[in-house]
Amino acid sequence: MSFWAVSRGLTPPSKVVPMLNPNQRQFLEDEVRYREKLKLMARGDAMEEVYVRKQETVDDPLELDKHDSFYQTTKSLLVLFQIMGVMPIHRNPPEKNLPRTGYSWGSKQVMWAIFIYSCQTTIVVLVLRERVKKFVTTPDKRFDEAIYNVIFISLLFTNFLLPVASWRHGPQVAIFKNMWTNYKYKFFKTTGSPIVFPNLYPLTWSLCVFSWLLSIAINLSQYFLQPDFRLWYTFAYYPIIAMLNCFCSLWYINCNAFGTASRALSDALQTTIRGEKPAQKLTEYRHLWVDLSHMMQQLGRAYSNMYGMYCLVIFFTTIIATYGSISEIIDHGATYKEVGLFVIVFYCMGLLYIICNEAHYASRKVGLDFQTKLLNINLTAVDAATQKEVEMLLVAINKNPPIMNLDGYANINRELITTNISFMATYLVVLLQFKITEQRRIGQQQT
Repeated sequence: MSFWAVSRGLTPPSKVVPMLNPNQRQFLEDEVRYREKLKLMARGDAMEEVYVRKQETVDDPLELDKHDSFYQTTKSLLVLFQIMGVMPIHRNPPEKNLPRTGYSWGSKQVMWAIFIYSCQTTIVVLVLRERVKKFVTTPDKRFDEAIYNVIFISLLFTNFLLPVASWRHGPQVAIFKNMWTNYKYKFFKTTGSPIVFPNLYPLTWSLCVFSWLLSIAINLSQYFLQPDFRLWYTFAYYPIIAMLNCFCSLWYINCNAFGTASRALSDALQTTIRGEKPAQKLTEYRHLWVDLSHMMQQLGRAYSNMYGMYCLVIFFTTIIATYGSISEIIDHGATYKEVGLFVIVFYCMGLLYIICNEAHYASRKVGLDFQTKLLNINLTAVDAATQKEVEMLLVAINKNPPIMNLDGYANINRELITTNISFMATYLVVLLQFKITEQRRIGQQQT
C-alpha cells in the first residue's frame, strides 16, 4: 500500500498501531527488554541497566498470612458479615496452590447464612403482610402515614434480593480479598517494607458497633414518631438497616486503604528514584500500580449488585420521603411526624455522600496525586533507562484509570451525587405540580 501511494505521488498511510491486551503488552515488553539485554551482553556492556521481569512463583501461604495485615485489621467486619449471613466467604487452610480466601456453596458459612436468612425472612414476611394489610384496609389515613408505609415496605423487599445481589457474587468477593493478600506480600518483596494502615483495626471495630447502634437508633426513632409502627416491627428492620450501614463502612475502609497503599507506593518510588540505577525497580513499581488500579475496579465488580441496589434504594426512598414531608407541610403544616421523614432523607443522602466522596478521594490519590509526583521528577538527573520507565509508568496510568465502577452500571464519584440530586429535583417538581393542581381543583369545588 505504501509503495502504491509513493509511486503516484501520494502520502503513504500511517502505520496502524495494534491494540494489545495487558498480557500481550507484558509479553511484548519482556521480549523488547530481553533483546536489549542480549545486545548489551554482545557488546560486553553492563547488563544491570536493563531489567527483565522475574518469573512468577507460587508464594508460601504462611508468608502471605504473615504479611496480610489488611485482612487481620479488617477481620471484624468480615466476621460480622458472616454472622449476619450477608457475605459467607471463608479463609482456606494454608496450602499451596490454594487461594487464601474462598467461597463455596457447600461451606459451613453458606449453610449458616441460609439459616439466618430463613429466620430473618420469616420475620420480614410477617411484618410485610401486616403492613400491606393495614395499607389496604385503611385508605382514609393521613398522607404522611401512607408515605411511611410505602418507604418501609420497599425496604423490606431488599431482604429478598440478598441471595441474588450478594451471595451470587461470592466468588468475585473472594478474588478481591485474594488480590489484597497477594498485593501486600508483593509490595513487601518489591520495596522491602510493608504497607502500614494506621488506626485501621480500631476504626473497623468502631464502624461495626456504630453500624448496629445507628440501625437501632433509626428504628426506635421511627417507632416513637409513627403511631402505627409497632415495636416488634423493628426486628425486621434492624438487620436491613445494619446491612446498609456495614456496606457503607466496607466501602469507606477499602477506599481509605487504596489511598494508603498509593501513598506508600509513591513514597517508595521517590526513595528509589534518589538511588543508583532505579530502572531495575521502576518496572515492578509499575506493575504494583496496575495491580492497585485493578483492585479498585474489582471492588466495584465484586459488589456491583449490592451497591447498585444500594443506590436505587437511596434514590427511591429519598424522593418518596421528601415528597411526603413537603406535601404534609403544605396540607397540615409542620408537625413532629415530618421529622421522621426528614431523618430518613438525611440518612439516605449521608450514605450516598460517603460512598461517592470516598470513591472520589481514592481515585484521586491513586491516579492524579500519584501522576503528579511522577511529573515532578527531574528526568534530566536520571539515566535513559529510568526516563523510559517513568514514561511507561505514566502511560500505564493513562491506559488504566483508577475508576470505581459498578461492573459497567455506573461510575462512583462525586458526579453521581449531583446527578442523583438533579434527578430527584426533577421528579419532585413534577410531583409537586400534581399536588398543587389537585389542591386548586379541590378548592374550586369547595367554593
